[in-house]
Amino acid sequence: MDPLQAVHLSPRKKRPRQMGAPGASTPHDVRFGDLVLFILEKKMGTTRRAFLMELARRKGFRVENELSDSVTHIVAENNSGSDVLEWLQLQNIKASSEFKLLDISWLVECMGAGKPVEMTGRHQLVVRRNSSLSPVPGSQNIPAPAVHKISQYACQRRTTLNNYNQVFTDAFDILAENDEFRENEGSCLVFMRAASVLKSLPFPIISVKDTEGIPCLGDKAKCVIEGIIEDGESSEAKAVLNDNRYKSFKLFTSVFGVGLKTAEKWFRMGFKTLHEIKSDKSLRFTQMQKAGFLYYEDLISRVNRAEAEAVSVLVKEAVVTFLPDALVTMTGGFRRGKMTGHDVDFLITSPEATEEEEQQLLHKVTDFWRQQGLILYCDIIESTFEKFKLPSRKVDALDHFQKCFLILKLHHERVHTEKSGQQEGKGWKAIRVDLVMCPYERRAFALLGWTGSRQFERDLRRYATHERKMILDNHALYDKTKRVFLEAESEEEIFAHLGLDYIEPWERNA
Repeated sequence: MDPLQAVHLSPRKKRPRQMGAPGASTPHDVRFGDLVLFILEKKMGTTRRAFLMELARRKGFRVENELSDSVTHIVAENNSGSDVLEWLQLQNIKASSEFKLLDISWLVECMGAGKPVEMTGRHQLVVRRNSSLSPVPGSQNIPAPAVHKISQYACQRRTTLNNYNQVFTDAFDILAENDEFRENEGSCLVFMRAASVLKSLPFPIISVKDTEGIPCLGDKAKCVIEGIIEDGESSEAKAVLNDNRYKSFKLFTSVFGVGLKTAEKWFRMGFKTLHEIKSDKSLRFTQMQKAGFLYYEDLISRVNRAEAEAVSVLVKEAVVTFLPDALVTMTGGFRRGKMTGHDVDFLITSPEATEEEEQQLLHKVTDFWRQQGLILYCDIIESTFEKFKLPSRKVDALDHFQKCFLILKLHHERVHTEKSGQQEGKGWKAIRVDLVMCPYERRAFALLGWTGSRQFERDLRRYATHERKMILDNHALYDKTKRVFLEAESEEEIFAHLGLDYIEPWERNA
């Protein structure tokens, strides 16, 4: 998808206010006939009202163009109950009519659920106590209760892949990535946390008012949200996408083995394309970068679920050849339910393996694959794990387990799907694979850490430190108050130690 399209929303165009009925709309099947809705145009505008009316009708709701006795619910945006009553009186509508006055958030939640949802206090519009206007049955004459508190920590929010606010989170992701390229850590975290909290919301943000009470949305983030609502796109994200430095860093770091330092060097040397870089005889590349250039087209095409499952079979077949009781678990985004990814990660452990067998396994597996001609690139990082060392206090700290970074040749016949992301004429695809070998007693901590997401893990470690006086990383959990390591056989036990409700892997897409 074009990144510009990812942060684009049809801009609102102001039109002259019309009191007459809009033109006839396409008929839709009514699924909820006992509810008859009227959407108030006041403070909303003709275009937005027409959009919401059509959207609600598509979802099976009956929406009237004009207010009539058949209407049961009046839905308004940025209006109080008193504002709606005032409008009703101007229209000479009798105050005794049985209308329920509701905020637009109720209709948005209904459309998200695909059916009417319960009307709670936060949905009902408030009539001021000193209002001289006639009350309408069903309206609130007391302040609405506070919205359910949303935690600042991603580990206390359930974040599925069902993102209602992608138009905003895509913009935040672009801005965060640009700050990461510029090594502006503070600003990067601002946008990452803003994107994370919006991904967890069970409703779409349709007005700035909807952001009230939501944590992690500072002035910078709210400015971006307001711009998208008003203009249909983020001017800040658009400027980044058109920035030559950002475009160069985005291109250069897409090469396997190229980090920020190398990207900065190539940018300062004036390179604009990968062809220019590969053609420059004065440059020296690492083995990882050489592999990155050689298999570039394969590696930038995303790995689909069928390919990941095929790699999983390949890994398990090789591992159990040398350690029959080994446990192999696919981690990362695929464990969180994603259908595609940049690579495939696996955690390997064995309840019966000796320390020597653990140290030798990845070497044996890669030698086995090398004999089969499946290794395109291989780099094994030996373990520096120390059993009694305290966990790292850094929220982004990497673990010290033995790892193997690979590019494997995945043959087409191993993929059980009609289509595999291959280049035409090739019978295989180069796939990035990471293997991690960890001691059996540390498997729960390693599994939790390698499952992600990045922001979920950052917040889980922050929560442990700031709220529980504990230190958590991929190796262990340490209680600073009791001065003891807390053992865990499963992820559920780690959450319990932290006093947290268990969050399923598919709910960690923060």
